[in-house]
Amino acid sequence: MARPPVFLALLCLVATLLASGADARKMVGVYVLKKGDFSVKMTNWGATIMSIVLPDSKGNLADVVLGKDTLAEYVNDTCYFGPLTGRVAQRMARGRFVLDGKVYHTYINDGRNAIHGGHRGFSKVIWTVKEYVGGGSSPYITLYYRSFDGEQGFPGDLDVYATYQLSGPYTLSIRTNATALNKATPVNFLQHVYLNLGGQGSGDVLGHTLQLFASRYTPMDEELLPSSGRVDPVAGTNYDFRTPTPIGARIWQVSGGKSGVHGYDINYVIDGEGMRKVAAVRDGASGRGLELSANQPAMQLYTANGLNDTKGKGGKVYGQYSGFSLETQAYPDAVNHPEFPSITVRPGQVYKHDMVYKFSF
Repeated sequence: MARPPVFLALLCLVATLLASGADARKMVGVYVLKKGDFSVKMTNWGATIMSIVLPDSKGNLADVVLGKDTLAEYVNDTCYFGPLTGRVAQRMARGRFVLDGKVYHTYINDGRNAIHGGHRGFSKVIWTVKEYVGGGSSPYITLYYRSFDGEQGFPGDLDVYATYQLSGPYTLSIRTNATALNKATPVNFLQHVYLNLGGQGSGDVLGHTLQLFASRYTPMDEELLPSSGRVDPVAGTNYDFRTPTPIGARIWQVSGGKSGVHGYDINYVIDGEGMRKVAAVRDGASGRGLELSANQPAMQLYTANGLNDTKGKGGKVYGQYSGFSLETQAYPDAVNHPEFPSITVRPGQVYKHDMVYKFSF
C-alpha cells in the first residue's frame, strides 16, 4: 500500500492536536530571533533554520540561507533545507548496525543505505517549543523532542533538546544535547543549513574562499560511505583547504558520488579537541564572512551538488553549487567502523553537540 504524502500526514496530525486541545507549543509555527539588523527565522518543524539575515559591507541586508517560502514546502522538502537531522545523521551502510551483540535495521532511504535518521528522522517531526524569547539582548528558542524506542529502527527512548541563541554580535549559537533513557543507542546530529554569503539565490558559491582547520579526511566510495575505514592526510589532494582557497578552485577534479557529478560531499577530521574553530568562509563581493566553531570530531563539506533547478525562496531557483553546508558531526557510519570514535550513548549518558556561527561583514 502506498504511503500518504508527508504533508497529508502532517495535516492529519495537526487536526488531531487541535481536536484534543493540544498545547500551542506543539503546533508547527515560525519563530524569529532578532537583535538589531541581525535575525534568524526558524520553525519547530524539524528544528529548521529558515533564514539568517545580516548586512553586507555596504549595509545592504540579505538572507544568506537557502530554503523555501512556506511551511508546507518544508514539510515536503527532500533536500534537507536547514533542519537538525538525527537520530543518526549522515549515511549508514545498508541501514544496519550491531550494538551489544544485537543487530538493528533502520529505515533505508538513500539507495541501499540510510541517511539522516531515516525517512522520518528528526528533520520530519514536530518539536515542542519549551522556551522562546524573540528579542532583547540575547534572543533564544529551546526545542524539545522525545524520540521513542524503535523509532526508525533505533533502540531506546531519547530526550533531545536544541537551543538556538543570538549570543553575541552577528553570532548564532546552537547547543544540542540528548540523554539516553533506557537503552544504549547511537547518536549523531548535524544542522543541515545551506549558506550563500552573497545572499540566497545570488548565484553559485564557487568564488567563496574557504579555510578548513582539518589536516585529515575520510575517503568515500561511490555510495559516499567511508567503507575503507581510512583516515588520510589532505596534503597533496583536492580536499586540502588548510589555507584560504576558492571553493571552485579544484571542484571539477572531485567526484560528488554519482557518475558525472562533481563537487564536495566529504568528511573532514577537525584538528584538535573540544570547542574549536572548524572553518572560515568569505565572499569577496559582499564582504560577508563566517567563522564556524564546534565541539565535534568531524565535519561534512557539501557544495549542493544535488540541487538542479530547485525552487527556492522569493522566486529564486537554485542550481548546482548555489550554497555550501558545513555540517559538524561524528564520523559518518561510525556504527559500522570500530576504528572510528564511538557514537554510542548509554542510559544516563548525555550527548552534546555545540556550534557557533559568527558572521562578519
